[in-house]
Amino acid sequence: MSITAIYPGTFDPITHGHTDLVQRASRLFEKVIVAVAADTGKKPVFSIEQRLALAKQTLDDLPNIEITSFDGLLVNYAMQRNASVIIRGLRAVSDFEYEVQLAAMNRRLQWEVETLFLAPAEQFTFISSSLIRQIAALGGDVSQFVAPCVQQALQQQLADKKQSS
Repeated sequence: MSITAIYPGTFDPITHGHTDLVQRASRLFEKVIVAVAADTGKKPVFSIEQRLALAKQTLDDLPNIEITSFDGLLVNYAMQRNASVIIRGLRAVSDFEYEVQLAAMNRRLQWEVETLFLAPAEQFTFISSSLIRQIAALGGDVSQFVAPCVQQALQQQLADKKQSS
């Protein structure tokens, strides 16, 4: 049975935690679509084009991965792409309540799509994109949390922001 999974997120920026989940999902499913959310209600640091490019550079060694962007309801996009599983990461107990609520709503909207929760490897459980952005903005070293291309993009983004202010 060929199953396609979809791993959605803003990936602003993509971290080693995200990469860990994608690598493990790629071993479980024939195809994994990394779906970068274009409109999340958040104000991302990187444009959708930049987030897609960074995800592609970071995950380019995985053959059964497709990286794309989407707008609108995730479950509708999953159905358009014939994905029957949504991958969601659980870093801590604090994520659990929100993620279960989201999974229940998605199931109510589109019962054909299941949600599968994966916990990142323990060395990545504390990593979040917002923490990475904060550390980088304060001049901290994020090299152990993100791919080199992401670190460079963050540094460039901060330098550009500094020049424009």
